[in-house]
Amino acid sequence: MVTFHPTATCLEVRHRHEVLTVEAWGADSVRVRAAQYRIPAESHGALGTPPPSAAPAIDVAEDHATLVHGELTVTVRFDRAAAYPEPLLTFTRTGTGAELLAESREHFWMPGARVFLGNRSGGYEVHQQFAAHPGERLYGMGQRTHGRLDLKGLALDLVQRNGEVSIPFVLSDRGYGMLWNNPALGRVEFAENATRWQAGQTRGIDYWLTAAATPAEILARYADATGHAPELPHWASGFWQSKLRYRDQDELLAVAREHHRRGLPLSVIAADYFHWPAMGDHRFDDSEWPDPRAMVDELAGMGVELMVSIWPTVSPLAEHFADYRDRGLLVGTDQGVEFHQTIQDKHMAAPMPVAFYDPTNPETRAHVWDLVRRGYRDLGVKVFWLDACEPELNPAHPANLALYAGPGAEVAGIYPRDNARLFAEAMAAEGEPTVLLCRSAWAGAQKYGAAVWSGDIPATWESLQQQIRAGLGVAVSGIPWWTTDIGGFHGGDARDPAYRELMIRWFQFGVFCPLFRLHGDREPRTPTSYAQSGGPNEVWSYGDEAYGIISGLLHLRERLRPYIHRQMRTAARTGLPPMRPLFLDHPDDPRAWRTDDQFLFGPDILVAPVALPGQRSRQVYLPAGARWTCAATGEVHDGGTTVEAAAPIDRIPVFTREGAGVPLAAGEEAHA
Repeated sequence: MVTFHPTATCLEVRHRHEVLTVEAWGADSVRVRAAQYRIPAESHGALGTPPPSAAPAIDVAEDHATLVHGELTVTVRFDRAAAYPEPLLTFTRTGTGAELLAESREHFWMPGARVFLGNRSGGYEVHQQFAAHPGERLYGMGQRTHGRLDLKGLALDLVQRNGEVSIPFVLSDRGYGMLWNNPALGRVEFAENATRWQAGQTRGIDYWLTAAATPAEILARYADATGHAPELPHWASGFWQSKLRYRDQDELLAVAREHHRRGLPLSVIAADYFHWPAMGDHRFDDSEWPDPRAMVDELAGMGVELMVSIWPTVSPLAEHFADYRDRGLLVGTDQGVEFHQTIQDKHMAAPMPVAFYDPTNPETRAHVWDLVRRGYRDLGVKVFWLDACEPELNPAHPANLALYAGPGAEVAGIYPRDNARLFAEAMAAEGEPTVLLCRSAWAGAQKYGAAVWSGDIPATWESLQQQIRAGLGVAVSGIPWWTTDIGGFHGGDARDPAYRELMIRWFQFGVFCPLFRLHGDREPRTPTSYAQSGGPNEVWSYGDEAYGIISGLLHLRERLRPYIHRQMRTAARTGLPPMRPLFLDHPDDPRAWRTDDQFLFGPDILVAPVALPGQRSRQVYLPAGARWTCAATGEVHDGGTTVEAAAPIDRIPVFTREGAGVPLAAGEEAHA
């Protein structure tokens, strides 16, 4: 026996021990929850208050029920003829009846489409299975290193790792978007025979689904449900300079002064890790940074912001370690002591265990910000680099964590989101917009100003190829602010002509990324410790030819900044990211859905990166529905065609939408 219980906004379904709810959650969208006995009262997911929308129409019969909410219709059917019947959901487009997504059983006998396997913790291993559709294209899921844009056929771990940012939102070319609103450790399989989501330990199934006529509208619904990014501060759209690492105040200021002397644009410069006395102190080491206030003031006089690296690690040698420990502000453990990483911090003769603070705890957030305010904010610092915020564990056992929000197995995915929340809420209380450069994120992190970068990637051509798809994947996942370490992080020799070519091509890609940032651990490299510095990584480090090209790109970025801020305002308002796949603007062009090695930067600039050594031309697909002008030659081409575009070492193929008037050439005027 199945029973249906409708309310004004929700359809509740009960069968045996299971409770299933389908609730209107914003325009054309529903939130689906299922659990044993009762829906959990607490959720650490990305969905807060439902966005406003009209009430759904709910119709109930004996063995089926429907909820119609704008473009989306949800049908619940109960087949009494099945050996072990259960209510099954189908999602269709209202009006046409076209199927978007439908539950399917794991086996015709049992288990069903929603599986709960108890583990005596009060939680369950859960499975949620849907039918697969041949030829379906799937995008999003955060940032990955598999080098693919279309996710169909892949199995993905739902876990945060360096370079692997798990944001469990997927957009389908069938016309829906789905958020797996569950931060538990798990897995998703976009297989040919089924799509299956799995959580190793959780209290229930929880997902959000929306339908819309275009992928841009799907992203708008997603932003409404999980939060809109703020507008990008004006200073953040320029060039960010960094290396591993400036060891003291004089070294950092010398680089900023040289930029100023050469007339090179510079917006942000970074003080990387080990600038502190000990991890967790959250202040400058006086022996290396004797007058940080004077440093911040001098940089401000040159129009440059100082960004400081903040790790969530706390050394046992830190001056406030006992406070963290005794007040319960550290991440706990299911088994073992409260240390989850090893590193050779200052005053350590060898790598030693360090702890992590727990940003899911409101008291921790207040305590950390009090230290950050006194150590950095009161000096005028307003840009924070939240490194290693997955958090980076050694050994990599997030299920062993014990957090204020719950067991690591159930909630570890939200650590980077709540870490960003710590800083964003405190800065917002001061009325100060900021950008948080984060190595990881989860659904909803965009509303806290989280800018994701692609982590500690290798300095190789293959890595550059992967970054193009990684940036587009994270854009479709709701994060509009993204960047890479230009040149890669691990390695690269500034004296090597082959690496100089890679650096040039990476800069040509990077100038069209939402954030424009140089960083890396160049040769000669040394083992990770407080003593390391890394080789030279300034724009003049790569020889005269590269410097001539790169310096020109810095000035190009300056001309583009008014255009970039228009796109950032659009992103804040609508959820449409500035760097995006072709299909977001051209959904009716089938070829746009298949093109994954070029992208749009706003609606009017089409970028085709060069990611192979020695390549001096490449094919470029120009999407249908517009005419496109080659930025280098002025030649106009019809959309829906492929052209062979020249790519000499000093440029990559870039096209502008006809009549857009984007200022790409030197001397062109740029207007906000």
